[in-house]
Amino acid sequence: MTRKKFSPEFKAEAVRAVIESSRTVAEVARDHGIGSETLRNWVNAYRRDHPDELPEISEPERAELARLRKEVRELKAEREFLGKSGGLLRQRVPVTAKYAFINSEEGNYSIRSMCRWARVSRAGYYEWLNRPVSVTQRWRDELGDIIEVLFADSDATYGYRRIHAALVRAGRPCDPQTVRAIMAERGLVACQPRRSGPRTTIPADAKDLPDLVNRDFTADEPGLKLVGDITYIPTWQGWVYLATVLDCCTKKVVGYAMAEHMRTELVTDALAMAISNGHIRSGETIFHSDRGTQYMSAEFAEFTRAAGIVRSVGRTGICYDNAWAESFNATLKVERVHRAVYPTRRHAIRDIARYIELRYNQKRLHSALQYRTPNEAEQDWYETNKAA
Repeated sequence: MTRKKFSPEFKAEAVRAVIESSRTVAEVARDHGIGSETLRNWVNAYRRDHPDELPEISEPERAELARLRKEVRELKAEREFLGKSGGLLRQRVPVTAKYAFINSEEGNYSIRSMCRWARVSRAGYYEWLNRPVSVTQRWRDELGDIIEVLFADSDATYGYRRIHAALVRAGRPCDPQTVRAIMAERGLVACQPRRSGPRTTIPADAKDLPDLVNRDFTADEPGLKLVGDITYIPTWQGWVYLATVLDCCTKKVVGYAMAEHMRTELVTDALAMAISNGHIRSGETIFHSDRGTQYMSAEFAEFTRAAGIVRSVGRTGICYDNAWAESFNATLKVERVHRAVYPTRRHAIRDIARYIELRYNQKRLHSALQYRTPNEAEQDWYETNKAA
């Protein structure tokens, strides 16, 4: 099997996920599909290279801190539950009264936790309800618990289709409409888009540049067809602008750059990352964009010419001509930006880089890839073609 290759940016974000949080190496490695020893080596190398940035706590202390935080959350929930009982959970109170109280709080806390706090058996509670739990209901309850875990792991970004795909990958096939119904019952609603912000495309003369993509945002091989665009990220300090380079074959973000300006160097920096990570084929790669002034500038034309990149542009004011790049921007806003508050530009830059490297490329299931991740699609292509 071909050994996985990780970009420098992915490694950096994975290391930060360990160093800047209370999570253990094993937890971060498991979440992002990395071998524990591989990640540990990256972390150790970072610490050797940055001796002044010693971790505030050791790994065992991180694990203990995570355990204590979970314990505190559970204790707070228990105290709140007991406070609502009004004495109904005292020792001499009939057990049926306790069951009735648990039933009234169903949906606010898990049945398992409430039965434990009230010191009654879960089986007894269900028997009292006179609704024996059937095999089907047990299956549905178990499936619902798994769905909640998958929904939380997606950071509340997956709708029922991606949750269904994740269940199939986990060996739990079921009907998509069942998933939809369970998510509705449990109030699991994926995050929604917001209104748009500042204008990032100022049209310029494309001269005789053709549209070589014609709204076909697919490719048979990585590195043959790329698209790019600019979007904005709000912070308390002002806007941060993000330029991206996306591969039409793997749907992977192969290059990106962020700054407080929209000068041409923003888009050339993003394309330079794609080049440095081996995602460009000189003389073959097509790069498609809108007619923004950055992409139409002489500086960008010279940069692409030197790299052997063939330029392609859409029509002025027709968003569908660069729909794949627009789609990524919308996904980024809905799944991450609109659900966060950034006090500084530095906070935004770090968070967006982490989303791209550790979630979008590494974990997020893509419908156009048969519900694989971009990194999986890239790895599968190279393994298949190497074998061939």
